[in-house]
Amino acid sequence: MLEYDQWHLNSLIFSKAYARVSLKSMRYERVRCMKDYETCSSKKQLSLKPDYDEALKRWDAFWQGDMIDRPIVSITAPNPAFADYEPYPDNYYNRVNGDLNALTDGVLRNAESNLYLGEAIPSAFLSFGCDEIAAFCGGALSFHPDSMDTNWSVPFVEDWKDVLPLKIQEQDPLWQRMLTYISLMANKAEGNMLINPIDLHTNMDLLLAVRGAESLCLDLLDCPETIDQAMASARQVFMDVWDATRKAGFLPRKSGATLQCDFSCMIGTDMFRRWALPALEEEAEIVGRVRYHWDGPGALIHADDLIASKGLYLLDYVPGEGNGTHAGFLNLFKKVQAGGKAVAVHGSIEMIKWMHTELDPTLVTYSTRADSAQEAEQLLEWFRKHT
Repeated sequence: MLEYDQWHLNSLIFSKAYARVSLKSMRYERVRCMKDYETCSSKKQLSLKPDYDEALKRWDAFWQGDMIDRPIVSITAPNPAFADYEPYPDNYYNRVNGDLNALTDGVLRNAESNLYLGEAIPSAFLSFGCDEIAAFCGGALSFHPDSMDTNWSVPFVEDWKDVLPLKIQEQDPLWQRMLTYISLMANKAEGNMLINPIDLHTNMDLLLAVRGAESLCLDLLDCPETIDQAMASARQVFMDVWDATRKAGFLPRKSGATLQCDFSCMIGTDMFRRWALPALEEEAEIVGRVRYHWDGPGALIHADDLIASKGLYLLDYVPGEGNGTHAGFLNLFKKVQAGGKAVAVHGSIEMIKWMHTELDPTLVTYSTRADSAQEAEQLLEWFRKHT
């Protein structure tokens, strides 16, 4: 669970605008934040991150292509005060079916069991599963019998003409539960930690979830004009989801997010450029600062397009099961940096030290886990001395 959380700690909103502000001043702050997410700042500290303001300054410098004495290094470590703590089961199944008050209490308690050093910031990841958007549009989540953290949306589109345009089903119980969950967690997190956007598998991933892989691949060839229509509605769904969820969590309009198109591994560059890339660039324009979740070797075919893209600034390549660590993709990361984009590197302390000797420190974020706060501080000092 700790490593899973670490991935999402680094997909946070990376600007001061994402800081929660007091409910008393919410009306004024929300209007002001919506005007310019770069300038909206909360003076409120986070109890789980004493050096919160310093971390935000470093993240702001990173997003502006700059650096303050060392690269971004996000480190978590166990909180010794929680040595005997049994983590609350914050999994997809409990988020979908459990008591939301107990869940939000458990999420906060889990966060308290860790220390957040460097640029790591405590946050809550509020996803119901990768296919949650499809479920909100009329699908149904199905859980793997042996895993509470594995689910998918059962495809329901037999004929596109019967379902287009795709829309959020406003009265769907799962959609209403998500909005309630976000609101509850936002209030529970206030002054303690941040909240992340939900899992935004939209664009072609939404079409994949509602139609199924084989049928969608055939549709791309047999009825591309219909896919044009389906993608237009998927892009509107993104806007609707983003607007509703950020309002539920009291977030500014451009608070940043992780974007992705996992379906890209199943299509060539022409289809990617026709359908996926324009949608991703539009999503990036909507949310602001973007980490792109670049999933698996099959998606490497789109490297040049991602590097040249508008708005997809931080490319977070995931090698996939059995394909090694980030250390084996150094040449890819150098290519990304040469194109002016940043890369996210996850790994052991020794690995990120080695990567640091090879990569541009202004265009990289590192994340790792330490055994203690002392080890984390020693690592941060090492980066200062070797930058």
